[in-house]
Amino acid sequence: MSLDSVTEDIREQARARAEEIRSEGEAEAEEIISEAEAEAEEIHEQREREVERQIEQERDQRLSSANLEAKQKRLATRRELLQQVRDDVEAALVDLDGDTREELTRELLAAAATEFEDADTVEVYGRADDQDLIESILSEYENFEYGGETDCLGGVVVESDASRVRVDNTFDSVLEDVWQESLREISADLFDEEQ
Repeated sequence: MSLDSVTEDIREQARARAEEIRSEGEAEAEEIISEAEAEAEEIHEQREREVERQIEQERDQRLSSANLEAKQKRLATRRELLQQVRDDVEAALVDLDGDTREELTRELLAAAATEFEDADTVEVYGRADDQDLIESILSEYENFEYGGETDCLGGVVVESDASRVRVDNTFDSVLEDVWQESLREISADLFDEEQ
């Protein structure tokens, strides 16, 4: 064998080995690229899912916040309407005409008087505008006298130092009791709700 043929064989083997290494390198490169692309796609899909979850979460939070705000506004409106109704009732009580006011005041005083049957002196307080009315009714009671004015819509506050009893039979206290007992019904009527 000649030196040329040995050299040619070595070159041929080197070319074959180089081709083999290049093919293996290309195959490895393609595999690496393929794995990288698959990983990139998975990362991309994962990020999309995270973004979608975040968007959904933010949407739910905003919807929840909007619902809460709407509920708070509805409750505030209800409170305002209920307060307006109460204010209207109080105004109507203040504006009661003479006969109705006298009848109610007599009933409230009579109910309170039962607590003071053995008292020597009983003082009755009322609305400043009702002083004459109260004094005329008190003329029918023994040991009862007008004690002065108290801040109320009408009715009477009756007390005796001797018995240390105080009865608040004002329109205000009666209204408060009725209001608390009937608030659910009033609310249902105002807002067309079932009870």
